[in-house]
Amino acid sequence: MRTRNTSLTTDQKALAVNLDKYKYGSIVEIGAGQEVARRFFQVGAAAGTVAKTMSAYDMAVSDDIYGHVDRYVSRARLLQMLDKEFTQVVARLAHLRAKNTTFFAYAATVTARSFKQKNECHGWVGIRLQLHPGAEPSDVIMHVRMLDNDNALQSEALGILGVNLIHGAFFHHQNPEWVVEGLADGLGSERIEVDLIHFSGPYFEEVENRLMNLHLIRSWLTRAVVFNPEGQVVVPGELLYRKPVMVMRGSFKPVTLVNVDMMASGVKQFSQLSEVDESEILSLAEVTMNSLISGDNVDGADFLARIDLLASQGYTVMISDYVRFFRLRAYLRRYTQKPIGIVLSVRDFQFLFDEKYYEGLEGGILEAFGKLFPDNTHVYVYPSRPRGTDPSATVTLDNVQVPANLRHLLAHLKENDKLVAVQPHDDSHLHIDIAEVLTGLRRGRGDWEADVPEGVAQRIIESRLLGYDTE
Repeated sequence: MRTRNTSLTTDQKALAVNLDKYKYGSIVEIGAGQEVARRFFQVGAAAGTVAKTMSAYDMAVSDDIYGHVDRYVSRARLLQMLDKEFTQVVARLAHLRAKNTTFFAYAATVTARSFKQKNECHGWVGIRLQLHPGAEPSDVIMHVRMLDNDNALQSEALGILGVNLIHGAFFHHQNPEWVVEGLADGLGSERIEVDLIHFSGPYFEEVENRLMNLHLIRSWLTRAVVFNPEGQVVVPGELLYRKPVMVMRGSFKPVTLVNVDMMASGVKQFSQLSEVDESEILSLAEVTMNSLISGDNVDGADFLARIDLLASQGYTVMISDYVRFFRLRAYLRRYTQKPIGIVLSVRDFQFLFDEKYYEGLEGGILEAFGKLFPDNTHVYVYPSRPRGTDPSATVTLDNVQVPANLRHLLAHLKENDKLVAVQPHDDSHLHIDIAEVLTGLRRGRGDWEADVPEGVAQRIIESRLLGYDTE
């Protein structure tokens, strides 16, 4: 199996494109200088690659060139730029260039570090290119966040990223995972975050974009990606901005009736906070990467099944590599100052109050809880009851057992409404155990069907999802 060459520097990548006389196009950049174009010019031989470079910073000028748009740093503006520039370069040059020329347009619209204020530094970057002479164009577009604290460094990082994208799209389009992995070459995860990527057009018809976005996490380009109920990848910042957020963590293999009741019950109590408008609550079903990985691999079919089943129930889904809850809270806090709620089962206390779970933290469990509850964050605790027992066996926040040396910590968190008991809407589901459901469905039809929403059972059976009927 061929492996990706990871030894090429940014300049070597730019030169490889320049020396290929059949790759020719435009580079237009708004918001952080013309670093991508500069990279191609400084290595030499750019006359064989670059037909045009441009920056249109003034909004009126930009609108005159590309048409009006409501937001200048947006996917819509990026697509306007790609449409205009690619169409123009082909119309002007196709009859003049060699017949085996493949044309491209690279575009970026970003807001970098401002001289006067510390604004959110992000943007949309993309390339439209022919992957065969005369072919209809293909697109690779992405949303990025620039993490450097200096405008010049952000511009430099965008220049490296742009060269990586152009080189990867042309030379590795047969392996989209390589395109993703190559984006961070020369950068690392400390300078650029890519939290959305989308492939489309000829040669990318078979690309499963949800798996490509999962690969962003595995390639250390982001810590989380988000899918809306239609299964589309969305920019987390746009979805979470200034909204109260309720998160339910789980493996959701599959989503069960107890998950549904847990979220509904948690949202009901969360909405009683004075700062929360129930109509604005964003409910997230969060799956951690460690629950998707088997060995060193991600089972793509398993992942897509879980996403589809959650989407069928109307959930927005987040995939993250935040093992500890306080890191998840910090991620959400980037985008919203409204209250954050986390709903979990009392069964999770075996991890939540296990000091070994916090090894590696200088302050241990106290540091973890201190970072989880600094401001307007509440954990809603849903009860549990062993199958076949009466209501007196129900385990709740009020009677759950934790290690003796942590009982005062538990009492403190309860007394200060950091941990809040949840009243279930329907306590007939408290016995449901997801491991038992998964074991049952792998044997075929059976009692497990009563433990999941009807539509979920139907999809599992019809599409033979999650290993249905394999034992």
